[in-house]
Amino acid sequence: MSFVSKKNIVSLVSGLALLAGSQTSMAEEAPASVLLRAAKTEHLNVYKSPTCGCCEDWIEHAEDNGFDTKAFHPRNLDQMKQEMGIRGQWKSCHTAVSESGYLFEGHVPARLVKQFLASPPEDALGLTAPGMPMGSPGMEMGDRFQPYQILQMNRDGSSEVYATIDKQSEQY
Repeated sequence: MSFVSKKNIVSLVSGLALLAGSQTSMAEEAPASVLLRAAKTEHLNVYKSPTCGCCEDWIEHAEDNGFDTKAFHPRNLDQMKQEMGIRGQWKSCHTAVSESGYLFEGHVPARLVKQFLASPPEDALGLTAPGMPMGSPGMEMGDRFQPYQILQMNRDGSSEVYATIDKQSEQY
């Protein structure tokens, strides 16, 4: 796609963002197959600090794995997380929200976000990688890796293990 970015096509097709008139006319000229593929891409709004580099790295990981993203920088990120139902023990540096309203807190591997969205568990709020696990997507440090768990956050405030990542290669 040399004349229109994938993000602009997805935004046009899904109606998630307003596009400038010139971009809209170019997107309308895109082949139908490109528009169809873009329409099936899941959009994530990512709420983060404007200065967080690991959040930007996670956004890149999500985009490299087929997600369309848009970053936001709320004035009070902690309050926003609390209002969304993210408990203190689940917190990390950023929160991604899917079109369907599910939350992905922190450095959750994109493959697990896709798996979750394909078949969301009943009463689930979303997934979290609490803290900032070394070696997780966006937190890569060469070959240094710390095994970690992805938790399923439930609407009643409980959580359960959704996946255990024992090796860096299991994330991708």
